[in-house]
Amino acid sequence: MEKHELIPHLFRTEFSKITSVICKLLGIEHIEVAEDIASETFLSALETWTFNGVPKNPTAWLYYVAKNKAKNHLIRDRVFAEKISGQLNHSSYEVPEIDLSEENITDSQLQMLFAICHPSISTDAQISLSLRILCGFGIDEIANALLTNKETINKRLFRAKEKLRLEKIQLEFPCEAEVDSRLETVLKILYLLFNEGYYSESEDSIIREDLCLEAMRLTYLLHENKQTNQTSANALFSLMCFHASRFEARKNIRGEIILYQDQDETLWNYELISKGAYYLHLAARENKISKYHLEAGIAYWHTQKSETLEKWENILQLYNQLLQIEYSPIAALNRTFALSKVNGKHEAVSEAEKLKLADNHFYFMLLGELYQDLDNEKAKQHFRTALSLARTQTDRKTIQKRIDNL
Repeated sequence: MEKHELIPHLFRTEFSKITSVICKLLGIEHIEVAEDIASETFLSALETWTFNGVPKNPTAWLYYVAKNKAKNHLIRDRVFAEKISGQLNHSSYEVPEIDLSEENITDSQLQMLFAICHPSISTDAQISLSLRILCGFGIDEIANALLTNKETINKRLFRAKEKLRLEKIQLEFPCEAEVDSRLETVLKILYLLFNEGYYSESEDSIIREDLCLEAMRLTYLLHENKQTNQTSANALFSLMCFHASRFEARKNIRGEIILYQDQDETLWNYELISKGAYYLHLAARENKISKYHLEAGIAYWHTQKSETLEKWENILQLYNQLLQIEYSPIAALNRTFALSKVNGKHEAVSEAEKLKLADNHFYFMLLGELYQDLDNEKAKQHFRTALSLARTQTDRKTIQKRIDNL
C-alpha cells in the first residue's frame, strides 16, 4: 500500500484505538486531549515517513509515538500543577504505564462505546460522536455521511462532550444490573450507524461502505466480550452480515441502485451469508426475540434468490411480527411488497394506499411497482411523483429507468 493510502487507512483503523486508550487513562473529561494526542501522532507519521520512509511495522511505530506523546503530556501537566502549587517534586512522580495491548484496546473501545451511548446524550450526537471517536471519521466525512454541514456536526460533538463531562461519565462497563438496558441503547446506535451507510443518500460510496464496516466491527466487539455477548447482539451482527453480503450487487458501475429482483446473485458474498446464518443460529440460543432477530430472518430469506411461495410467506410472517414489536412506516411499506408476492397485487395495493406516506418517494416507487401490469398509467403517475420527491441523482436515475421501461 502506497504512503498516501496507508496513512488514511491507519487513521481509520488506529485513531479510535489510540484515542480510547488514552481517554481511559486520562478520564472522559480529557477526551479532546486524547483526540489531540492521536491526531499529533498521525501528523508526526506524515512528517517523518515522508522523509525517512514507512517503517517495517507502521502500527507499532504509531503506538510507540502515541505512548511518548501521552507520557510527555502527563509530565507537563504534573510539572505545571506543582509549579502552581509551589511544591515542585517532579522527581518522585512516576508516569503510569500506557497499555496499548490488544486486550486493553478492545476493552477501552467497548467502554467508550457505552459512554458515548449514555442516555443523557441525544441520538444524533451519539451517532456523530461514534463516527468521530470510534470510527476515526473526519468532520467533513461525518457531515457528508449524515447529509448535514460541518457547523452542525461541530455543535453536536461539542454538546455531547460537555454532557460527558457534566454527567461525570466513567469509561467502564455498566454494572451487571444495568448491562441489558444500556446494551439496548448501544445496539440501537450501531443499528442506526449501519443503516446510515447501507441506506445512505450520500453520493460517496466509499464512506457509505466504511460506515457499514465500522458498525460491523464494533458489533463484533460486543460478541467477543462475555458481558455483552447476548442474543440480541448476535442477531444484529447476523443482520449486518446478510445485508453486507449483497453490497456489491446493489449498485452498477454508474452508481445506480439495482433493485433486489434485478441483482446478479453471483456478486453476493456467500462467506458473509454463511457467517450471518451462524450468528443467527447463536442468537436463537435463548427464547428471546428482538427486532434484530426478525429483521435478520427477513434478510436471511432475501439471500435465497429462488422465488418460492414459502420464501415470501416466511418474509410476510416475519414482517407481521416485526410490526407488532416495533411499528415503522418503512417496515409496513416493505410488508406490502411481501404481501403482493403471497396474496397478489390487488390486495397489496389496497394495503399500501392505507399507509398514505405522501412525502416518501419509496412509497410512490412501491405503488408504481404494484400498479405495473394492473394499470400502467397509474404506475407511471406514481413513478413520476416518486421522481419529484427523490433527493439524490442516483434515486432519480433508478426511477427514470422504471418510467422508461413502462
